[in-house]
Amino acid sequence: MTVNKRKKNSRLRGSHTHGWGAMKKHRGAGNRGGRGAAGSGKRADSKKPSIWKGTYFGKHGFTGKPKGKAVNASYLEEHIDLLVSKKSAKPQAGGYSIDLKAMGFSKLLGRGKLTKKLLIECDSASARAVEAVKAAGGQVKLRKGASDGSKEHTSESS
Repeated sequence: MTVNKRKKNSRLRGSHTHGWGAMKKHRGAGNRGGRGAAGSGKRADSKKPSIWKGTYFGKHGFTGKPKGKAVNASYLEEHIDLLVSKKSAKPQAGGYSIDLKAMGFSKLLGRGKLTKKLLIECDSASARAVEAVKAAGGQVKLRKGASDGSKEHTSESS
């Protein structure tokens, strides 16, 4: 067993061809038909069977588009003063009335704790969001015919 074998490149210093015979043989990717999937177009259809296995043809990757933006109920409470100043929220009967669609949101999510009474109108809401808003004394009103298509929870409490 050899312990300290010299590297081949140190023995080929000064060699014109570095062990590849004629100089033409090892110039670049030309000796293997190009790099990657080169040569897979044209050439009669002889290359196609080997290409079908890979990902050369067709579309790949993510295709779905998000159905809309979502917002957490705690975000609404933390930024309620800013929303009132921008007229996105209206003070009303000891609480605030907010239309999420006018703000550019389509779904209400329930992260965080609520202390203020919020009357929220939106396309869809998670069960946790509805519970959080109800616990704070508010209500979530869902629009009829929401484009979301998923089963969402309706809440109309007094």
